[in-house]
Amino acid sequence: MEEKSPGVYAFLWKAPYGGETEIHIAPVLPPGCALATSGGQQLTTSAILVRGTLRCEGGVAGKTIAIDGLASTATDVLVRVRHADGRLESHLVGPAAPSVTLGGSTTGTQRALSYLKLGVEHILMGVDHLLFVLGLLLIVSDRWMLVKTITSFTIAHSLTLAVATLGFASAPLPPLNAAIALSILFLGPEIVRTWRGETSFTIRHPWVVAFAFGLLHGFGFASGLTAMGLPKAEIPLALLLFNVGVEIGQMFFVAVILLLERSFRTLAIRWPRWAEALPGYAVGSLGAYWTIQRTVMLFGGAR
Repeated sequence: MEEKSPGVYAFLWKAPYGGETEIHIAPVLPPGCALATSGGQQLTTSAILVRGTLRCEGGVAGKTIAIDGLASTATDVLVRVRHADGRLESHLVGPAAPSVTLGGSTTGTQRALSYLKLGVEHILMGVDHLLFVLGLLLIVSDRWMLVKTITSFTIAHSLTLAVATLGFASAPLPPLNAAIALSILFLGPEIVRTWRGETSFTIRHPWVVAFAFGLLHGFGFASGLTAMGLPKAEIPLALLLFNVGVEIGQMFFVAVILLLERSFRTLAIRWPRWAEALPGYAVGSLGAYWTIQRTVMLFGGAR
């Protein structure tokens, strides 16, 4: 919201659209506020846009805006208000606390931390992204090759994340989600080959595969940022910190997996054969399930 005159705001609501799961959320305006939308809502390939003029008697200071339906989702909403006196307040509203009282101001540090947090949450709640990284961990046993592979994945998804967020390219969500699922399914047979002591291009050069599929995953990360309607002036900072947040979350996941593996070896825990194979089969099975599900959704057979 941007205050144009006392109590009168230019209003923009942007909600993601076209993803794997349809998200039903809507703003609940503060008491005493009325929204007039001359053009109704606009539908893009990845978002629903609602523009209008919001009139609030006495302004929005001290009033609470809530997001209906947010509590039942796993997403966040960025609430931004540019006041007439130049103050800018920005709040990241999540499912645990789907409302915020307006009227203050936020510092640049607070806004930066919110973008960092958003990146961490996006990777940790992105089960498909984490499953792809787990698949790479199950294929690569050499420590140097693991560093090379994870770094290659990072460089690739950073490139497409930047390209998509800056508006130079975009990827429609339905085929993108199907392709990301296919990348996970692709790793399933490669994990089995690794168990059998066989070799393949992926096993010999996992960093190449990680880079190629990392380009796809970067567009997936971008979907969490581009749908927020960031102001152009703040996109470079948001992009940088969101990407740093993604990396922190990714490295945290890798560290947890490696520590678990080290702990099991140190404690000499003997797992049943089926339990040792479970992570590999989980990668292949979920990759296959998501590929079928998202391909059916892509062609409109189900939602």
